[in-house]
Amino acid sequence: MSSIIPLSAPCINGNEWRYIKECLDTEWVSTAGKYVNLFEQMIAKYTGSNYAVACVNGTSALQISLQLAGVKSDDEVIVPTLTFIAPVNAIIYNNASPIFMDADKYFNLDADKTIQFILNETVFINGSTYNKITQKRISAIIPVHVWGNACDLDLLVNVCNERNISIVEDASESLGTFYTQGKYCGKHTGTIGAFGCISFNGNKIITCGGGGVILTDDRKMANKARYLTTQAKDDPVKYIHNEVGYNFRLTNIQAALGVAQLEQLPKYLEKKRENHKQYVFYFKTIDGLSIAKTPEYSNNNYWLNILQIDNDKNEIDSLMCVLEKNGIQTRPIWHLNHLQKPFEQFQSYQIDNARLLVDRSLCIPSSISLTINDIKKITSYLL
Repeated sequence: MSSIIPLSAPCINGNEWRYIKECLDTEWVSTAGKYVNLFEQMIAKYTGSNYAVACVNGTSALQISLQLAGVKSDDEVIVPTLTFIAPVNAIIYNNASPIFMDADKYFNLDADKTIQFILNETVFINGSTYNKITQKRISAIIPVHVWGNACDLDLLVNVCNERNISIVEDASESLGTFYTQGKYCGKHTGTIGAFGCISFNGNKIITCGGGGVILTDDRKMANKARYLTTQAKDDPVKYIHNEVGYNFRLTNIQAALGVAQLEQLPKYLEKKRENHKQYVFYFKTIDGLSIAKTPEYSNNNYWLNILQIDNDKNEIDSLMCVLEKNGIQTRPIWHLNHLQKPFEQFQSYQIDNARLLVDRSLCIPSSISLTINDIKKITSYLL
């Protein structure tokens, strides 16, 4: 395995062992303990959110956030087709239906098409937005900040607020990404909507070995999120439960790992930024291949670098084969969700660019441990 250049491996070189050993020595290993609270406090402070609620993974954070955002059974939720499947599953878990939207040039939800859909294909009646075709209420939207790229939300937020469509941001991949232009300048992704969700899976910029977090500025909603994610205990001594809850709380051991990782986030971000610059530099010399650009209106975390095929000279499968033979791990971007078998029956709207992106994009190694020599090796096989 040492000779393989992985796609996105975790970096464990801080206080991880010491903090986890403390959990084991003190026997605080489950969902209670000082590191859970500390991790939440550190995430809230870093992102600028008033509250952070740690969950077992990013998918559970999305599921609870949609529930708290008011998504009811038989509602509809707008979501991009180009995303990891988690937000779509979270919609289904709430007994709602997805409406799939196209992607913009940064792989994110196409804000212009989404606004067009809301203004032209829905009606606003008695404080709610309804789909003209299905007659169902559209109660929420999930903008996903793909690869760490901040979604363009300036105009979309205004339209959603006017139409009473709750915004739940999927910031799973964008820890460390801040807006630098527009009305949200200085804000972290995941802090603009009613809720934001971040993932700490093993391939993310920092990891808890799993884990996720709900961001919100609403104290009442934060308390309700903690209540629901700890089995909705109204009396933990007599085991009284007045609502259906979930076993979705992060463990102290996972949080300890997360605290140690978060301590190193600034240097991780700097390394990611430098590796992206090196990729851009070396791929300039290769005809027909380039590194996908990031939004000019934000400071990106460069979580994952995407190789784009600019002409018909190369094909994804052949590129993957060449790199795999030489110990370099890659993967195509996700199969579009509106084409996935469980979701084929749901509505999609003018999806064009997302198809092109899938056909011409490849995820390439982006670990924090990636070196310039690794980048030179990767590019040398594609000359």
